[in-house]
Amino acid sequence: MALGRCSDQERRQAVLAMADALEAEASAIVAANAADLEAAAAADLAPSLVARLKLDASKLAGAIEGVRQVAQLPDPVGVRQMHRELDSGLVLERLSVPLGVLGVIFEARPDAVMQIASLAIRSGNGAILKGGREANRSCTAILSALRSGLAASAVSPQALELLTSREESLALLKLDGLVDLIIPRGSNELVRFIQDNTRIPVLGHADGVCHLYVDQEVDVPQAIRIALDAKTQYPAACNAIETLLIHRSSAAAFLEQALPAFAEAGVELRGDAASQALGVSTAAEESDWRTEYSDLILSVRVVDDLQKALDHIARHGSRHTECICTTNGATAETFLRSVDSAGVYHNCSTRFADGFRYGFGAEVGISTQTLPPRGPVGLEGLVTYRYLLRGDGHIAADYASGARSFSHRDCPL
Repeated sequence: MALGRCSDQERRQAVLAMADALEAEASAIVAANAADLEAAAAADLAPSLVARLKLDASKLAGAIEGVRQVAQLPDPVGVRQMHRELDSGLVLERLSVPLGVLGVIFEARPDAVMQIASLAIRSGNGAILKGGREANRSCTAILSALRSGLAASAVSPQALELLTSREESLALLKLDGLVDLIIPRGSNELVRFIQDNTRIPVLGHADGVCHLYVDQEVDVPQAIRIALDAKTQYPAACNAIETLLIHRSSAAAFLEQALPAFAEAGVELRGDAASQALGVSTAAEESDWRTEYSDLILSVRVVDDLQKALDHIARHGSRHTECICTTNGATAETFLRSVDSAGVYHNCSTRFADGFRYGFGAEVGISTQTLPPRGPVGLEGLVTYRYLLRGDGHIAADYASGARSFSHRDCPL
């Protein structure tokens, strides 16, 4: 693919040209998004979907800054990961190379077009993008700007394509052999549908059921501040907490201060019997422990000890992001080493699980699978590698017969 053969400088300049074009078309993009929001209001879409759909001037400016950050990141293509002499004159290299063509399907989130397009071009990949119909105007305006930026660079505007219908997205899922990776961003239902209807590898997560565990040794005001941020700063995000676990020894003191703080923030709490006895007004059902609310709703459970918290997370978590609030360093280390999630935090909000906040410039999505890439996926998740072997008439039979032998000497990278 021609894009994969473009130089580091050409791809870097292309991404910067995309950022400039987005800036030049900012008014048109915001106006298109306003029209999408108006239509969404008339269609009575869910508040979490509307929150993801909104792209005002401030949010757009942040996204454009993210595109510029991507341009400045180190080139992920052509990195020599291995350099080994197998024998005199027979030299092996492993080099990073682009994946090829990405198919990205997402709901609302028009800013995802900018994030994914910039990461794709910087890593030498083409991208076929499909947003939800609720974001059609926004996505079309954004892609028009991105392609006009590419037209002023060495990268062809055809490296980016936008699909606008359900029929096109269904057809995309059948392009195994032509599309190398499908990246879904959206609801549990969307991700599971894609996973069940394509033979193309899928990168993503179906749920974002994140937990915050408040230990018995804890700075209560700090823990409340973290919990409020993790739930209310952007409740529609997949890295917002959905369950609060509290050690029995600290539950009374914590909830005494936390209950009015959550009430003031408009958070509905659903608790087990122990937390209800301490003031949580609504009873939690079994389904609450595995629900991604994407709203100002939080389930609360009192646990006997750290192990019970770990057991709950292992049973109900989605391997996205979990946090412990504790002043005990040893307890924190046990938690960090025991939880099998993409992100495991100590005394900080789960809202930091984000490619921009990690310094990736942007992300194509968050992966909760065990195999890499895991967590927020930036440039390093969009390249694979290729083995290159250079010889001078070498044949395997010589080594099988003992006429020649391998040296397997590692050379400088």
